[in-house]
Amino acid sequence: MKLDILAIGAHPDDVELGCGATIAKEVSLGKKVGILDLTRGELGTRGSAEIRDNESKDAAKILGVAIRENLAFADGFFINDEKHQLEIIKIIRKYKPEIVLCNAIEDRHIDHPKGSKLVSDACFLSGLRKIETELKGEEQESWRPKQVYHYIQWKNLEPDFVVDVTGFMDLKIEAVKAYGSQFYNPNSKEPNSPITSKNFIDSIAYRAQDLGRLVGTEFAEGFNSERYVAVENFDKLI
Repeated sequence: MKLDILAIGAHPDDVELGCGATIAKEVSLGKKVGILDLTRGELGTRGSAEIRDNESKDAAKILGVAIRENLAFADGFFINDEKHQLEIIKIIRKYKPEIVLCNAIEDRHIDHPKGSKLVSDACFLSGLRKIETELKGEEQESWRPKQVYHYIQWKNLEPDFVVDVTGFMDLKIEAVKAYGSQFYNPNSKEPNSPITSKNFIDSIAYRAQDLGRLVGTEFAEGFNSERYVAVENFDKLI
């Protein structure tokens, strides 16, 4: 299966929080979108890896993505080295996405910028034909995505561009709330963390609302780009 977009996150729920509405919109437009999680999120304050496995499947169904895979890297301890790069390269060459969406370039959680750079490097290396990889005993062809974009997470980074996601926020929030073990639950007996507060879950909507306000739409999601973003002509601008 060839994908139009592959969204990659260090943890299950990163993609939903960072660009869930954009994914839902692209799926509605007929694009084939997939999600790759680097870890199972086993170091999360609440829940467990097994619980998050099931939650991520539910979230994928809500967003309507074509595939979701997990590389089961070590949460908190994966590094940007040849071993980890090659595993991501295999996935990129398997699905041949035109666009890759990945973690924030800078963030509170150390796995986010670390995952961001790891994925970015793997996307470049995947285009080098002298790097040989196999999947299920078959040699893979080189493939480099046309674009790598970074969604915004905990920190309010200045986006290089935003996507109008008006009409798709409800799906995003539903997908985020599929991770019931992770976010605001006044009845939970587990320890609190920065993402378990009501303020955090509310921020999903009000951040998108504020970005939308700035560009004249109801809701928007922001991204950082590794190179200049070009438009075909002024008619393509909102």
